[in-house]
Amino acid sequence: MEIFRVFRFEASHRLSHLPPRHPCGKVHGHSWRVEIHAAGPVLADRGWVLDFADLERAFQPLLLELDHTHLNDIKEMEQPTCENIARWVWRRLSPALPSLARIVIWETETAGCSYRGEHEAG
Repeated sequence: MEIFRVFRFEASHRLSHLPPRHPCGKVHGHSWRVEIHAAGPVLADRGWVLDFADLERAFQPLLLELDHTHLNDIKEMEQPTCENIARWVWRRLSPALPSLARIVIWETETAGCSYRGEHEAG
């Protein structure tokens, strides 16, 4: 079974590796949406996989670091694409949330990425 919790934050970024006329090469902001998914068996004694409050508690420090910031200024996020934000969240969150199954980052209402930590083993 997989559960998830949705969080939102406001932040700006700039993608410096783009051609000069590309609009994302300029500083701009988004209303980001993050889905944190956890997976595991439904615990018979509780009737759930994980308490949603545990998801919130685990993500809260990261949310405080992301909200109302310029993402390029965050250590280890010099190129803050959706993909790199998802990997950054995974790396920071997985030690506190062993049942972490997937991170979904929405940059806009129609664009984003989904990450399952495929390249984070070892």
